[in-house]
Amino acid sequence: MVYRKAVLSALLVTAFSALSREVMLAQNSLAIEWQSPAQFHQVLKKPIRGTLLFDNEGIEFRAPKFSQRWVYGEIKTFDLSGARELVITDYENRHWHEPGARSFRFTLSLPLPPGTAAEFTARVGRPVINGDPVPGAAVIAELPAHHRERFGGSNGTLRLREDGIDYVAADGRDGRSWRWSDIQTLANPNPWEFRVMAYREIVEFDLKRPLSGEMFDRLWNSLYAQELNVAPPNGGHHQ
Repeated sequence: MVYRKAVLSALLVTAFSALSREVMLAQNSLAIEWQSPAQFHQVLKKPIRGTLLFDNEGIEFRAPKFSQRWVYGEIKTFDLSGARELVITDYENRHWHEPGARSFRFTLSLPLPPGTAAEFTARVGRPVINGDPVPGAAVIAELPAHHRERFGGSNGTLRLREDGIDYVAADGRDGRSWRWSDIQTLANPNPWEFRVMAYREIVEFDLKRPLSGEMFDRLWNSLYAQELNVAPPNGGHHQ
């Protein structure tokens, strides 16, 4: 009997904590109401012109020849490149027994506002690629950096935040905004290199100003310490 009461109490505490998190998320969520003319792209077919609408419950594409709506809970992930290229992946199977989930690619006529992109990210919840960071978000440090790619790359600024990491590209097209929940781990092999290993991608940076061990430890602890209580070994720094 005592064991059953203990188990019941633990279940009630867990359920109450989950409910509290949902209530807090609902209270902190901002209203979404935005739309843009857009083109829906299909392989070997002409783009379909229509309107892409965002609201508090989901996203909808409306066109005379094709319309579809996705509630946020049915979106598996998305890729937002810059503020105009959006790929939505849901849980729908592809046609003709093709492997993988189905994706929908859109080109927006208007740039998606960074605040709307951030709220879209929060509503989906799962790891995503958000290429539209909020320029005015509060930061704890900024570092000029080069986003290293196999062919080319971009120059911009790493903006280190209490709740994640942003990269604001000078060209406005190669940005990123990662929440801690988007990131699996971080690496800092030396003060001049920085690597973000997110669940959806791995991005490497050459730093134009060194990242101190203390600042990297602060980022590491923000990512891990609350759940894992990770501390640097023997008073050293994480790498």
